[in-house]
Amino acid sequence: MPYKEKEIEKIYYTIGEVADMFQVNTSHIRFWSNEFDVIKPSTNKKGNRLYTQSDIENLRKIYHLVKEKGFTLKGAKVELKKAAALAKAVPAPPKVDVQPNLFDQPSVEIKPEATTEVNIVDKIAVLNSLQKMRAALLEAHDQLTTLEEKQSPH
Repeated sequence: MPYKEKEIEKIYYTIGEVADMFQVNTSHIRFWSNEFDVIKPSTNKKGNRLYTQSDIENLRKIYHLVKEKGFTLKGAKVELKKAAALAKAVPAPPKVDVQPNLFDQPSVEIKPEATTEVNIVDKIAVLNSLQKMRAALLEAHDQLTTLEEKQSPH
């Protein structure tokens, strides 16, 4: 087997590296660090900000809400607080193992797991997807009802 070198993960990232990750100016990162309490960069002896992986994940959430979703900073703060409260209130879903069988009902085994931290952006994306699917199902139901009414003899 060929030797595979493990990827080295950094513990701290400079503000320039973080700004490059998000393709924004360093002033954006500095401003967001001052505005949002969830971002707590360390500083070195020179006073340079050093960001952890946790800070980068929080910046990713903020970037998604502000730049991609169009939230205001105040709205993003409210959304992050809601998400934090929701993450504390909602336990992680149980793990489900499904053994597909074409001829029988699938057997489902539910394994409870310890609560894990769930990414709020993922929760919002799932919620939006479910709302879209519900709307599509309601529309399909209405169309089916209309077709049945047209086909039934009066």
